Amino acid sequence: MFVPATFAAALAMMITSTICWGSWANTFKMTKGYRFELFYWDYAVGIFLVSLIYALTLGSLDSGPSSFFANVSAADGSNIASAMVGGFIFNIANLLLVAGIEMAGLAFAFPTSIGIALVVGVVLSYALQPAGNALLLGVGVVLAIVAVIFDGKAYASLGGVKPVTGKSRTVCIVSGLLMGSFAPFVTRALTAGHALTPYSIAVFFTLGAFLCCFVVNVYFMKKPLVGAPVDFSGFFQARPADHAWGVIGGFIWGTGTVFNFVAAALTGVAISYAIGQAAPMVAAVWGVFVWKEFAGADSKARMYLALMFLCYILALFVISNAYTAG
Repeated sequence: MFVPATFAAALAMMITSTICWGSWANTFKMTKGYRFELFYWDYAVGIFLVSLIYALTLGSLDSGPSSFFANVSAADGSNIASAMVGGFIFNIANLLLVAGIEMAGLAFAFPTSIGIALVVGVVLSYALQPAGNALLLGVGVVLAIVAVIFDGKAYASLGGVKPVTGKSRTVCIVSGLLMGSFAPFVTRALTAGHALTPYSIAVFFTLGAFLCCFVVNVYFMKKPLVGAPVDFSGFFQARPADHAWGVIGGFIWGTGTVFNFVAAALTGVAISYAIGQAAPMVAAVWGVFVWKEFAGADSKARMYLALMFLCYILALFVISNAYTAG
């Protein structure tokens, strides 16, 4: 099983996870008239398949007890259940986040949901696995939250901000609470009793997310929070390219997840999760340089963007030092 031997290698994996988590949604932009609820089925298949590929390759480089099949055979059933529950929770949070963006706009949904997720995920993970310097980790998390707020302000400065209702606010808050709550389940599966390896956790985590779709995504297809109901006929009528983009999106996100879990084996889940959640910065880079979302933006929007990047860079620096100072 491959695991990073140094913090530098682990940091490279965590930054890669940030890039993947902030980039996968671009694949949905490449589809044409494909409802997100249908795209999500392809995406869910993709995250499970890529996790299994990594488990059977990097996670099985030797035939020892840490190889995928040997590890799963020896692991406690409760750890397998924890990984799957974590994936189930993540999937609900992710679907609610997308709905929140549709209802209230990116400017409100991202700062609210990801900000809450950062605090909840880091605090609960650190409580279960106190790795790293708590003070530096806390400062880094605050900087990351401030960066997310600046990200929201930058998008709000573009104009066309959607009104925030009580319903949309509740959806975003619940999304954030759930998004932060999956991390402790990963921590438990990685540390308790006969633990799972990061590769095994990723397989069962993404399996839980996929199975969740049969409950939650089916429900949202019938009773969407935004838009008209959709049925499976649209899935079978979609272009092969649309299905391919969904699977590719899953491969991108799944790669980031595997890398984040593998890095967490060295740094602890709290640090790895905190760095991974810098994904909004990456999404903003795509928005600025590829999708030209800030073309013609005023000086205020550009100032907020600059402050966002500065705070994220400082957050990465501080959180990285939280590991070495721990």
